[in-house]
Amino acid sequence: MSSQSIVMDSPIGKLEIHADHTHLTTIQFVGNEIETSRKTNHPILIKARDQISQFFKGERKEFELPLRIEGTTFQREVWHTLQKIPYGKTWSYQEMAETIKRPKAVRAVGQANKANPFPIIIPCHRVIGKDQSLTGYAGKHIDKKEMLLMLEK
Repeated sequence: MSSQSIVMDSPIGKLEIHADHTHLTTIQFVGNEIETSRKTNHPILIKARDQISQFFKGERKEFELPLRIEGTTFQREVWHTLQKIPYGKTWSYQEMAETIKRPKAVRAVGQANKANPFPIIIPCHRVIGKDQSLTGYAGKHIDKKEMLLMLEK
């Protein structure tokens, strides 16, 4: 089975989900002009779509999906740490930097969050400014971050 993708509707917009034969490879926000894919027989894409739908219905707090996580050592460390933030909780970028024992790497943590290949599943939306402000999400999607945090409250 080669690399495949589907596009699903979600409360925060359309998501394009990619998988190879053994792992999820990325999730991306796509524009509404992209056609929603209904059919796939790819088991990982089906499982991802189902789990993301359950998350948005409030039926799932953690994901159980095989992820192919590729990035720099630093990015992978940040993404691994993001997965430790409990559902419904937020950490500041400063707390993230301190948790990975790099207290001066606040901006680098922000850049790693921005490069997260699995928004929602690796919950970078749970990282906020030290002053509790909603800063950056997947680039310029602060409205999506706000909706995700409201969903989890």
